[in-house]
Amino acid sequence: MTPLKRFKKLIALDKKDIYQIFLYAIFAGIISLSLPLGIQSIINFIQAGKISTSWMVLVVIVVLGVSLVGILKIMQFRISENLQQKIFVRSSFELAYRFPKIKQSEYYNQYPPELANRFFDTLNIQKGVSKLLLDSSTALLQILFGIVLLSLYHSFFIFFGVILLVLLYFIYRANFEIGLTTSLKESKYKYKVAHWLQEIARNHISFKNVHAFEFSLAKNDAIVSEYLGYREKHFKVLKKQFIQLIGFKVLLTAGLLIVGGLLVLNQQMNIGQFVAAEIVILSIIAAVEKLFSGLELFYDVLTSLEKIGQVVDMEIEENNVNSKYSLGENTSFSIETKDLTYYYPNSELPTISGVNLKIEAGDKVVLKGENGSGKTTLLRLLARLFEPSSGTLYINDTNSKLLSLEAYRSKIGFIALNESPFDGTIYENITNNNPAITLEQVHDVLEKVKLTENIKNLPKGLDTHLFPQGKQINSSVIQKIMLARCIINNPQVLFLEDPIDKADETTAKAIIDFLTSPENKWTLVVVAKHPYWEEKCNKTIALV
Repeated sequence: MTPLKRFKKLIALDKKDIYQIFLYAIFAGIISLSLPLGIQSIINFIQAGKISTSWMVLVVIVVLGVSLVGILKIMQFRISENLQQKIFVRSSFELAYRFPKIKQSEYYNQYPPELANRFFDTLNIQKGVSKLLLDSSTALLQILFGIVLLSLYHSFFIFFGVILLVLLYFIYRANFEIGLTTSLKESKYKYKVAHWLQEIARNHISFKNVHAFEFSLAKNDAIVSEYLGYREKHFKVLKKQFIQLIGFKVLLTAGLLIVGGLLVLNQQMNIGQFVAAEIVILSIIAAVEKLFSGLELFYDVLTSLEKIGQVVDMEIEENNVNSKYSLGENTSFSIETKDLTYYYPNSELPTISGVNLKIEAGDKVVLKGENGSGKTTLLRLLARLFEPSSGTLYINDTNSKLLSLEAYRSKIGFIALNESPFDGTIYENITNNNPAITLEQVHDVLEKVKLTENIKNLPKGLDTHLFPQGKQINSSVIQKIMLARCIINNPQVLFLEDPIDKADETTAKAIIDFLTSPENKWTLVVVAKHPYWEEKCNKTIALV
């Protein structure tokens, strides 16, 4: 989808609001159209040396017209504010909905936090669309109504109006494509600068080293230089437009003044009409300036739409919500694979190939293998975070593709390697504020994952606020919180990647004993290096 199509789609969502903005602009334009005529009549009365009731009435009408135009502007601003709020809300929920549902393969070679940062482009869209609708609608109608009014004074102005509109169109067409291209490239490097600053902040301890510090500045200099290069190219387009605008204004002003003067000298216009025409001409010039200044804003809006659109265009997972197949309410279920193969995007060789395995309901399984053997990939395929390139995954003897993905995930617990808490309290991180989970359940889970003492030592207990990645607590406690979140909903299957490798030996063994206990009917599949897992699990699957 092109940026221009994205803009049209955005406008179509709020067409009723936009119609209202244009409707008020039309009313304001019609009223503004009558003002020069009123001023012309007032000047004619003054020239005649008469102060009459009609003169006073005209003054009142002109003042009321100006007031009414102001009121219509306020109404436009109210609608524009509503429109900005809608854009913000839609954008936030669009991204909040999509990030968890985007296919995992789409994130390959992407940095999700950088994608999330594109939300800030919503602010450009908010302000840009609002200003474009208010200023551009007013400017276009001002030009059209101005030409109509001038044509009432003399037929020459009809020809002038056609030439004016044609010139505006050609200036727009000559600059639009290159202006949009340079704006997109400038934006690309702007995000690269922001991303590198984010990396410096994330690794601030590493960059305290003098050599690393010098490297960080050198790399920042290189990226900023690229940005400045593209910014300069975009500025040249804007400068070209500005030069064209100045030339246009000079020709327009000179031409209309000369023609208007000649018409007055030839008695085809009177002084009042000439003054009124000059007011209209000045308003047309001001409107043309607004249109040209709006072009830069238009580039920014289209660029922002494209940046966010690249995230929105990422393919999301198929949920199959209307599936007639059910997983049932068993305490565990079986998993089977047939010739399971997976290629990472742009990879010529598969990470795993032709994997066949059978995991019975209630089995406790540890996956073993050398680094790069595909343990993590297989675990994520079984958890349906990835979809296989070929082969089939069966859940309770049913092809996994026939099952609802949402229903399947509601019955599993998954811990990814180096998973960390989100910004919120410990209670929120464990329960996600699920009202069905009682405080008694939470305390029971805390005891099972050996987290009770850690929570008791915190002044605010479960209400302790955690920063992103749990920066203020140690890695062992982070893993226990992740494990508590994983089992709090009594899942039927657990998929775990090194869930307790940061814990001390005694604690690790106690947690492994709990997770592999026959009393827990869940199916367990774990990737872990600790040898105690093999002792406690009833199956070991080795990948080569």
